[in-house]
Amino acid sequence: MKLVLAPMEGVVDFKMRQLLTDIGGFDLCVTEFIRVVDARLPDKVFHRYCPELNNNGYTRAGTPVRIQLLGQVADALAENAAKVVELGSHGVDLNFGCPAKTVNRSKGGAVLLKDPEHMYEIIKAVRNAVPQEHQVSAKIRLGFDDDSNSQEIVDAVVSAGANSIAIHARTKRDGYNPPAYWEKIPPLIKGKSIDVVANGEIWQVSDAILCQQRSTCTDLMLGRGALSHPDLAKKIKAHFNGQQYDGLKWENILYHIIHSSMHHDPSKDEKYFASRTKQWLGYLKREYKQASTLFDEIRRLKTKEDVSLVLNKYAIAP
Repeated sequence: MKLVLAPMEGVVDFKMRQLLTDIGGFDLCVTEFIRVVDARLPDKVFHRYCPELNNNGYTRAGTPVRIQLLGQVADALAENAAKVVELGSHGVDLNFGCPAKTVNRSKGGAVLLKDPEHMYEIIKAVRNAVPQEHQVSAKIRLGFDDDSNSQEIVDAVVSAGANSIAIHARTKRDGYNPPAYWEKIPPLIKGKSIDVVANGEIWQVSDAILCQQRSTCTDLMLGRGALSHPDLAKKIKAHFNGQQYDGLKWENILYHIIHSSMHHDPSKDEKYFASRTKQWLGYLKREYKQASTLFDEIRRLKTKEDVSLVLNKYAIAP
């Protein structure tokens, strides 16, 4: 079983990847998407989105990181894909799942699901440009308005030569509303020679078990579930490996927040850590009732020092 940390724009950045992989359980991270228009981007852009390139493409804990590209011009995507693997990305991922209206209006992300032939051209161009030893993967949804062409979408990804496909088992119209239709995956991948990763609505170990059963996929991708439950990947791995793992307590989560790189970043302004902590508490409150109470306590605080002072009152090292 492989567990992949999903790309989430504005949330799963370098610091979050470092924190979650420090806790453990993940086998691969995918970056937030890097938008490609019609030219090769400067190296500094890739390093900004993926500072792990300075560590041979690994997080501090040793988890490989794959850069994700988003765009519609096949040749430009191919040129940038070749560059990112040259810089140290562990393969390249292509975004066909982003539901954001601004992205879709620019003919990127999920809107390409309407045109599997265009998807094929993009993936084929990237696969041809990237050395064979490097993986090319695609992240898709079941469709745009509905799932009527989901088989065409999957066939396009497979025939273009992608090594793996992550299927977010919802359409663009579904957004992030439950449920995820894991049971729709098996007919799409039957007889296909490609690695498949199931994604969507995995919040607990029990969800991972059910997702595997319904999707017939061994490998899973975690997104919001990992943000609300930071050691979810570790719990899932422990369960499937028959290992004892008691899990992190609320006080341990706070310790990780304080001792993550979110806390030490001189390049950010004074309010960054406070804002980032409040953002994450919005996810954590799903799993930890203490998150709502803590949010109320720090709601009006703006400096790193003030927020850290409050967190330190409760934090305990795991």
